[in-house]
Amino acid sequence: MTNSAFTRHAAFPSIIFAVTLLCAVVTRPQEARAHKESADTPVLRTFTGHTWVMSVAFSPDGKQALSGSDDTTVKLWNIATGRVIRTMRGHKETVFSVAFSPDGKQALSGSADGTICLWNIATGREIREFAGHYDTVYSVCFSPDGTQALSGGTDSTVKLWDIATGREIREFTGHEDSVLSVAFSPDGKQTLSGSQDNTVKLWDAATGREVRAFTGHTGFVFSVAFSPDGKQAISGSRDTTIKLWDVATGRLLNTYTGHTDEVYSVCFSPDGARILSGSDDRKMRLWEAATGRLLRVFAGHTSQVRSVCFSPDGKRALSGSADKTIKLWDIRE
Repeated sequence: MTNSAFTRHAAFPSIIFAVTLLCAVVTRPQEARAHKESADTPVLRTFTGHTWVMSVAFSPDGKQALSGSDDTTVKLWNIATGRVIRTMRGHKETVFSVAFSPDGKQALSGSADGTICLWNIATGREIREFAGHYDTVYSVCFSPDGTQALSGGTDSTVKLWDIATGREIREFTGHEDSVLSVAFSPDGKQTLSGSQDNTVKLWDAATGREVRAFTGHTGFVFSVAFSPDGKQAISGSRDTTIKLWDVATGRLLNTYTGHTDEVYSVCFSPDGARILSGSDDRKMRLWEAATGRLLRVFAGHTSQVRSVCFSPDGKRALSGSADKTIKLWDIRE
């Protein structure tokens, strides 16, 4: 599988995958009921203005949203009105990943043009560019204190950056293929990465040393995330599953199955009790983290659901899709 698979002109459905797993105890009748329940769950708002939407994020106060698209732009949205506040231009190719800083004043974006941009949210101005990856940057995130950035890309590396200067602090090497997703632990001491080599790796942020590898997926790992307490991690894969891991031991705790196609995005709720996933099957699914029980299926997109996230209060969710829309959902049970 080539790295160009992540461009719009490649076969997205067969190549970009994030996995959501439903525990085997969930039966077909249960899934049918979940679908029925979701029929009464309204889409609160649909945001339009992009072509393919690759990444979405809530601001820390839940009042704004950020999105990245294959139209090369980053957009800032007003959640209450659905209005575009501003469009940030600077990237030359698809924007695969966006993230707000912990204080909501800055944003990061990673692109197929090989660069990472730091933006001023209030003005939309580009503050600086981080250059070091030799090809596509698939994932970016801020450290919990907002002083560092993490990125992963086609060059099979994870890079740690100083936000204030744009300087590369260190490089994490060990993956054998493109790094598709990165995440900081809540305390900032460790990082996670998911790769096209089918593995998840845990790293020591201070030294760049690989702590352990989580193996078990049989396809690309497209999305990784820490639980809010940092004790567990989830990963979504091309193999259509989501796996729950014990961070301290590397032990596989659970495998959730239920999506009928690749899962592109997974995340924990702010309280750690639920998991959200988005898939090539056009659905967003809500799971109970502890058991893997499917709580609800959200249907409404007409193409791949590329990115999902919880609001800071855990009551709403955003989903970004290849159908060129972003949807805001009420996910309260």
